[in-house]
Amino acid sequence: MLDANKVRLAIAPIAWTNDDLPDLGAENTFEQCISEMALSGFTGSEIGNKYPKDVETLKQKLAIRGLQICNAWFSSTLLSEGYDATIKAFIEHRDFLHALGAKVIGASEQGNSIFGDKPVYSEEEWALVARGFNEMGRLAREKDMIFTVHHHMGTGVQTEEEIDRLMELTDPNLVYLLYDTGHLAFSGEDALRVLRKYAKRVKHVHLKSVRNDVVAKAKAGGYSFLDAVRAGAFTVPGDGDFDFQPVFDILAENGYEGWVVVEAEQDPAKANPFEYAVMAREYIRRTAGL
Repeated sequence: MLDANKVRLAIAPIAWTNDDLPDLGAENTFEQCISEMALSGFTGSEIGNKYPKDVETLKQKLAIRGLQICNAWFSSTLLSEGYDATIKAFIEHRDFLHALGAKVIGASEQGNSIFGDKPVYSEEEWALVARGFNEMGRLAREKDMIFTVHHHMGTGVQTEEEIDRLMELTDPNLVYLLYDTGHLAFSGEDALRVLRKYAKRVKHVHLKSVRNDVVAKAKAGGYSFLDAVRAGAFTVPGDGDFDFQPVFDILAENGYEGWVVVEAEQDPAKANPFEYAVMAREYIRRTAGL
């Protein structure tokens, strides 16, 4: 069982409103989203596009519902916009999250990434990505924050081999891993082997289940990643085909401290976000002890 004094439970707004597919959940408001998060038993949230950009307004809206921001996605563009522009944007993002009281920054290199035909980095590109991520880690540490890299479908850090390369090239005291069960499962990687290998460098966790039949159909049909999402490839813990018990066991064995975040993008018209949030909350209570 995970230590409830050291591990906190959050949920991402992507189940209510999808930033990459804005028609999914367009009808759901920010206030509905965070109210249902709190009502279903979560204490943390990541940030979506409908969240207020003003720090004090956002903090007030969250505080009265007993919620705290734990992280927010940063799109690194080292390979498209360049090093200086990306670092400048990162500092602005870091300072916004710091003002909200967050301790973690989750990033993914999106320069030249395509949700379909993923990029494969050259040696020069790996060097630039590693340099940029090391600097982001140093800048995060300036604010007593933790910098994590989100391995992600359609990017140059998707497979186990690419995660290995990233971990090898970056400073283990500055760059950590945002571990996402759903992206590894969708990619066809051994999610448990990756976790066992890097448990000590995992500082943020996304809990996302998969529906194997939908994933298989999507791959056979040549769906884009976003088309697979729309088709229902992902769902919450407690639903679908991913067994989270070994994940919780490995995290517990390695003394994991930090947030675990339910992040399962679905069409809210087909999968009621509140009902699925309650399903996930009950499953995690039973299996992880949180």
